[in-house]
Amino acid sequence: MCRTEVERRREISPALVYPFMRSVMEAPFPAPGRTVTVKSFLPGSGSEVLTLCRPVDSRLEHVDFDSLLQCLSVGKLLQVFASLLLERRVIFIADKLSVLSRCAHAALALLYPFTWQHTFVPVLPASMLDISCSPTPFLIGVLAPCLPELLELPIEEVGQSYLGDEDCILPSKLQQHCNVEVDQQADLSSLVSEGFVRFFVELVGHYPFHMVESSSGNRELQRDSFRKSHPSRGVRQFLQLFMDTQMFAGFIQDKELRKGGGRGLFEVRVAEYLDSYPEPEPSGVNKFLKGLGNKMKLLQIK
Repeated sequence: MCRTEVERRREISPALVYPFMRSVMEAPFPAPGRTVTVKSFLPGSGSEVLTLCRPVDSRLEHVDFDSLLQCLSVGKLLQVFASLLLERRVIFIADKLSVLSRCAHAALALLYPFTWQHTFVPVLPASMLDISCSPTPFLIGVLAPCLPELLELPIEEVGQSYLGDEDCILPSKLQQHCNVEVDQQADLSSLVSEGFVRFFVELVGHYPFHMVESSSGNRELQRDSFRKSHPSRGVRQFLQLFMDTQMFAGFIQDKELRKGGGRGLFEVRVAEYLDSYPEPEPSGVNKFLKGLGNKMKLLQIK
């Protein structure tokens, strides 16, 4: 909202931006999810009292989702999201440099708590359009005047085997979380913080149940049991693809190396999710030992 107010004042006169920003800077800095009241003057409107809310997930404070949702329908947004999840090649095209940059950064923010591991050029110079022919994953932005030249390049010759399947990538069970949040949430920070984060919580939030300590003392993810334990067949099939991405590898490596550490929004939501998630059924030796322990408890009671 603060960015919107700045742009509104800049359209009237750049001289109105500084007094407004000074009022914001002088106000107490709110905690994530809290609000702050700012007094300001605007010609034609007089004195205004504005209530600015800091996003719950402060990591998203500098991401603009307005442009992304104004440029893409919900369906197209989910197609882009699905393509990025499987680390494909995505090209954004826009008339304005500012819109192009904002949309590209916002698209990557949707991947939280995962991190894009490949080429990212929010605004690609015309002299570097050949990068779009690379067979490796990328997210790049191209200005509309460059589109005719871009269409002349042999882009379609790379990755043709999965062209047009974007609607079928995301499991319908998880896609509902994104659809509901996008359609019903007026607060775009909440959109990303809750809608797409919930998607990932439902997808991989059960990972702590499958982290075990190896003989060397390191934590390791039991990949097979992690994937097979999800109750949804569609999600299990998607995990089989997603677990081969560099994003997933980086995420799990971070969890394996970190025994404690900070708790971001994702970790908070995972903790809430695990409270209601059924623990995985023990198997093999573990099941035998658990059964033996139960029998010993019964003997002690008798």
